Amino acid sequence: MSDGGAVLVLADGTLFRGEPFGALGEAAGEVVFNTGMTGYQEVLTDPSYHGQIVCMTAPEIGNVGTNGLDQESAKPWVAGFVVRSASPRASSYRSEEPLQAYLRRHGIVAIREVDTRALTLHIRETGAQMGIIAPASAELGELKRRARALPGMAGRDLAREVSCKAAYAWTEGEKFAAAPAAAGRARPFKVVAYDFGIKQNILRLLVDAGCEVQVVPATTSAEDVLAGRPDGVFLSNGPGDPASCTYAIAAVRAMLGKVPVFGICLGHQIMGLALGGRTYKLKFGHRGLNHPVKELASGKVLVTTQNHGFAVDPASLEGKAVVTHRSLNDDCVEGLRHVDPAMAAFSVQYHPEASAGPHDARGHFAEFTGLMRARSA
Repeated sequence: MSDGGAVLVLADGTLFRGEPFGALGEAAGEVVFNTGMTGYQEVLTDPSYHGQIVCMTAPEIGNVGTNGLDQESAKPWVAGFVVRSASPRASSYRSEEPLQAYLRRHGIVAIREVDTRALTLHIRETGAQMGIIAPASAELGELKRRARALPGMAGRDLAREVSCKAAYAWTEGEKFAAAPAAAGRARPFKVVAYDFGIKQNILRLLVDAGCEVQVVPATTSAEDVLAGRPDGVFLSNGPGDPASCTYAIAAVRAMLGKVPVFGICLGHQIMGLALGGRTYKLKFGHRGLNHPVKELASGKVLVTTQNHGFAVDPASLEGKAVVTHRSLNDDCVEGLRHVDPAMAAFSVQYHPEASAGPHDARGHFAEFTGLMRARSA
């Protein structure tokens, strides 16, 4: 990609012009927006964004540079990156590398000087759609044809593509705690964490909650998990269509009632499907650090971090699960538990581990360890 400009072409033919920023070349994926004012490096490295071009709605990105501590996985997973203004200077003592250099090093194609407000409003009106970032010199008619031909997210199993290839133990606690809870603490709960695209801060908070964590690939069978006699099973976030993760749905269905199960994001959707529910694709999804969720039993409102394009159909859960949380933006199902409390299975659509974002919902990790403690008593 030269300095002659860059374009973002959507599948409906809409064109946005800007300047190249990041690696040279083209990028294709589902174009979505994130409303977070902070946390761009956590967004870039969240495996749930695999296959997506992410537009940040905050007006300036890159102010604090990048560093090794703010990553949620070993590398960026976004297909492409769209910003309004890219700060050329990193103003943070923690910065190790400017954002543009970081993007180039990891091969992430990006475009700046885009009217991100207009792009976000367009997506809100028409829905998330496929798109291509390319040099401005590219033939626009051909780009539009190719964008229309790109496969959407529905029906795609992307969890396999981001999952670990072999099981591993995770022992690190939270990085920025004043007194790390994991330091010197006994970890009485043996937890198997399914990696459908897991964020590292989930693993840190499981450790801090007193869990000995074994991370396993997405396709691991229930038989193999239960053979290790875990105290609990965790279902992680991840990308793609939950209904395509048939192997995971079958595994969760086989484990329900045998061990406490806690799911987040994609794990929440897989839980709903394992209970016999259905999922559907949202028009433009929920992505950001400022999404209000109501806890139905108490009436308490949580401000949450979210990143999902699919949701669980509440009508499909009747008699199978209890809806525990709802979105105050669109009434989307944000939490559920098994209709029988003795089954010790619950999930939330939002991200209680945040990173980045508010800490309102961190109590769910204690809820999980409470279920394991009660089951072992």
